[in-house]
Amino acid sequence: MKILRIRRKIFVAGLVVVGAVLIGWGCRPKQQPAADLQLWTLNLAKFEPYMKGVIEDWQELHSGAVVRWTDVPWDVERKLLAAVYARTAPDVVNLNPPFAANLASKGGLMDLTPLLPADAAQRYLPSVWQAGRDSKAGQIAIPWYLTVRLSLVNQEILDQAGLKVPPRRWQDVPAFARRIRERTGSYGLFVTVAPDDSAELLESMVQMGVTLLDSHQRAGFNTPTGKRAFAFWTDLYRQGLLPREVVSQGQRRAIELYQSGDLAMLASGAEFLDSIQTNAPGVAKATQSHPPLTGDDGSANVALMTLTVPSQSLHSQEAVDFALFLTNAANQARFAQEAKVLPSSLQALQQVQMALKAEQPKSHKAAQIRAARALSAKTLERARVLVPATPGVKRLKSIIYTQLQRAMLGQISSDQAVEEAARQWNRYAKARWP
Repeated sequence: MKILRIRRKIFVAGLVVVGAVLIGWGCRPKQQPAADLQLWTLNLAKFEPYMKGVIEDWQELHSGAVVRWTDVPWDVERKLLAAVYARTAPDVVNLNPPFAANLASKGGLMDLTPLLPADAAQRYLPSVWQAGRDSKAGQIAIPWYLTVRLSLVNQEILDQAGLKVPPRRWQDVPAFARRIRERTGSYGLFVTVAPDDSAELLESMVQMGVTLLDSHQRAGFNTPTGKRAFAFWTDLYRQGLLPREVVSQGQRRAIELYQSGDLAMLASGAEFLDSIQTNAPGVAKATQSHPPLTGDDGSANVALMTLTVPSQSLHSQEAVDFALFLTNAANQARFAQEAKVLPSSLQALQQVQMALKAEQPKSHKAAQIRAARALSAKTLERARVLVPATPGVKRLKSIIYTQLQRAMLGQISSDQAVEEAARQWNRYAKARWP
């Protein structure tokens, strides 16, 4: 009996100890598991080693965190909208400013303002930081990488035409295009009016002084300045100074013509030189980089990629923190070197500029790319996002391009094209913004 009493005491004491342990665990603060983040990027699969390296760095800094990366093609808009409707949107998605603005207008993107550190804006180029801000939705995007369009010029074609340099202002383009066409049989330039392709022509209008939209989102281009811009492109085409395909084909056709030696000037970035060197070595040897075409104020265009956080994200703070990590100075400087683009981070841009000055290329190809990148960095000083990232800007481009096509093909006058484009846009705008 004595032994049984001792065993009973030990058992009770054991229960007390176990209970105390359980109570202790119950009183401990719960450890929140690290968030799993879904990241979508646009057409960056070829930079897989870099992306995986940055993701691994993030995961090492955040124990237990997992970032699942998916790279998608350029037509991300439909896929993302489908994901939003299905409530399977990623936590961080790589978008350009126009689509970001369009998605934000539908409530699809989060205002990042309350989630950002106080000094966030000071880390990036002011012009590109502003491009991620929507007047109604707030700060909807964090800038990532960018490109500046240059004039890549086939100097052999210019030499045949008796020209030393390409034009620097749009007003000088007609005389240049005529001289190239008459003396060489090639075309001077290719600027598409295919509605689903490049916005270069729309950007040229802004450089010519055209106001695309007024403060009420109504057509601002039905003015004497707007009519001159429409006439500029209509006349170039009707006079045979633009390739016939500009009304039906996009930038890919411009690249084909340039690489075949049938185009004197290609509007593209330094990052594209590598492709020309590979696909058309002879043309690449004759290629020189020049500043881009601009208007009277000298403003160049910058093409920007951003990171956004869809409103559905359950890990919004972690998503913003990861976006800031991906776009910090060190990571942007590395990516700029890999992709031959430019960073939006001020500190990273300084690093890139210093590296370019110190670089000693060992081949003509490397020297050519270095010169183009240095020119891009210099051009960035006077570059901005020319076409406002407002909801419906893709519709605006489609309307303007379609009416310009009609004018170029002689179906209507250029003035009629302006008036019809304004009428169609205003009808759309009144329905969307009464």
